[in-house]
Amino acid sequence: MRMKAVVIQEPRRTGLLSIDPPQPGPGEVLLRVRRVGLCGSDLNTFRGLNPLVRYPRIPGHEIAATIEALGAGVPATWRAGQTVTLNPYTACGACSSCRAGRANACRENQTLGVQRDGALSEFACVPHGKLLAHAGLGLDELALVEPFSVGFHAAARGRVAAGETVLVLGCGTIGLGAIAACALRGARVLAVDLDPRKRALAAELGAAEGFDAGAGLEAAVRERTGGHGPAAVIEAVGAPQTYRQAVELAAFAGRVVYIGYAKAEVAYETKHFVAKELDILGSRNALGEFDEVLAAFAARRFDPLKLVTHRVSLDEAGDALRDWANDPNPVTKILVEVGA
Repeated sequence: MRMKAVVIQEPRRTGLLSIDPPQPGPGEVLLRVRRVGLCGSDLNTFRGLNPLVRYPRIPGHEIAATIEALGAGVPATWRAGQTVTLNPYTACGACSSCRAGRANACRENQTLGVQRDGALSEFACVPHGKLLAHAGLGLDELALVEPFSVGFHAAARGRVAAGETVLVLGCGTIGLGAIAACALRGARVLAVDLDPRKRALAAELGAAEGFDAGAGLEAAVRERTGGHGPAAVIEAVGAPQTYRQAVELAAFAGRVVYIGYAKAEVAYETKHFVAKELDILGSRNALGEFDEVLAAFAARRFDPLKLVTHRVSLDEAGDALRDWANDPNPVTKILVEVGA
């Protein structure tokens, strides 16, 4: 038996492979992949802008799947036919991040679809310890757990608290996850994006107000915060301009959280760092936020499926990446429907 898999062979060139399916080793499960979400890192891999990727690479780390078979030693917690998602990161257990309890930032991390081949294929094998499940959630919801967890982790890194005003720059999938997390924490969220449709999505996920990212943003934010600026700014764009903007807009003694990787060097007025005594924080991947997101989805605190703008088959996934690269504005989340 052979299986299909989508590969990014080099920047802006994809292919559809016919390869042998993996076999589960001890402690592993074989998954029949059902849904794969395509995210900004997959888009950047396609564009050749992801510095962590070597080619060729099979993308895919936002996954919903059904357990097809169990390797030796997999506990009875898991069974064939069970619907699951997963934590797509690895941790070495020995680096400084792992020893500090922050395995999400492991120095040797190998994320599915980034540093190692992912799951944009009909089958995949993973260690059973990476599996996550919630009986009350469907396939589409499970495929959205990982990207929302990244946004929830950014809110945790920023120590977002009830009653604070938080500014989120960028209303893509990760930014929208951060907005939902901040709203659930009781913060007043100001959302910024060039696209009015994405600002409307931000409002559905809990943003109090949305602002265009163009001229007049600084004045509007100052007005909404009594001239102080937001207590926390979460940058979810990954551009030099928004990296600087986050520091400029944050309140004195505020926090700045960076999720996006800027695609070019960033020059700062360093006086903002010191004079404001800002906490500048990176946010990478997720930790225990997976369980928080599963619980929030199950409690119907918001509807994550509103982010899904496009659905394609596995055969169409390469064209979907190409179309997205050519015209990114209409896309928030692409779900690849690998199997029914």
